[in-house]
Amino acid sequence: MPVEFIGMIGTRKASELHGPTVSLTGGSVDPEYVRKFAKVHEDGGFDRVLVGYSSTGPDGFSVVSYAASVTERLKFLLAHRPGFVTPTLAARKLATLDRFTNGRVAVHIITGGSDAEQQRDGDWLDHDTRYRRTDEYLNILRQVWTSEEPFNYEGEFYRLKGAFSEVKPLQKPYIPIYFGGASGAAVGVGVKHSNVYAFWGEPLAAIKQRIAEVKAAAPPGVELRFSISLRPILAEKEEKAWEKARYILSRIKETRAKAGIQLPPGTSARPQAVGSLRLLEFAKESEIHDKRLWTPIAAVTGAYGNTTALVGTPEQVAESLVDYYKAGVTTLLIRGFDPVEDAIAYGRDVIPLVRKQVQLLEQQTLTVA
Repeated sequence: MPVEFIGMIGTRKASELHGPTVSLTGGSVDPEYVRKFAKVHEDGGFDRVLVGYSSTGPDGFSVVSYAASVTERLKFLLAHRPGFVTPTLAARKLATLDRFTNGRVAVHIITGGSDAEQQRDGDWLDHDTRYRRTDEYLNILRQVWTSEEPFNYEGEFYRLKGAFSEVKPLQKPYIPIYFGGASGAAVGVGVKHSNVYAFWGEPLAAIKQRIAEVKAAAPPGVELRFSISLRPILAEKEEKAWEKARYILSRIKETRAKAGIQLPPGTSARPQAVGSLRLLEFAKESEIHDKRLWTPIAAVTGAYGNTTALVGTPEQVAESLVDYYKAGVTTLLIRGFDPVEDAIAYGRDVIPLVRKQVQLLEQQTLTVA
């Protein structure tokens, strides 16, 4: 199966290097930065870019709409948190966006692993209840996209009468759904509705185990693809890459210390998201897993988001990414700590190598078959 590369764009220059409270999806909106960032990914051979979600950041629908208007081929993965836009309206918004972008939209469902994040938008449901709501939400979303007749719906969270949308997605039968979540409640919902199940950057053995568990939970006949999110740190020589990694870590520690913050604001000492807790456990076990999966940044930041890195030369990082492909991962989400500069380097130095190696693996598989 071909490999898919996903980057991530924000609305201003931001990363963990620029301060503990600065994120890609927070703060002001710089249209020229968004245009440049999107074009860098398109020119670099990325398939999609993720537009993230936070309870304090810009509206992702608008960001995708603008970024799509300044690109031609690049596709988009819009992070969307169920519960704050009604599913019928969300279905119409996404279908409309899919039409205007000529079928370049996918949606990444983020149910929410932090009570503080949810409560900023007025949501007081607990973790497992949020996933039950997501289940209903996605049932309705897909039905709105595919139903040729008005329908009624009666559930725990939503009650509809005569629901219908005149606008349908360009992509059939519906817009691709990516899904993230490491808890048991998440898996039950994700295998039911998604096309791609997303993991953060865990060691190879753990990813193989996660893939097996998700596949085992999937309904009969469902074929899922799998994604992993990583932060490559590159240099021409391996020792230089490790020096760069240690410098990035020191900068992150410095900015956090100056701000008097040990963990992201508004959070507890340990994150609530199961995926974050897993990353912290791997960080406790070892700074380096496998050949070059590096965990200290996850430990320092509380693993709020994808914070594990692959450190090495472009050839070494490409080799590690191919190892994940061999393990069953076909979508690789890679973003850097210097967002634009790193995206350029990935497109120039890493993506071509991975695509070539994956193509060779596919040819070998066909030959054996």
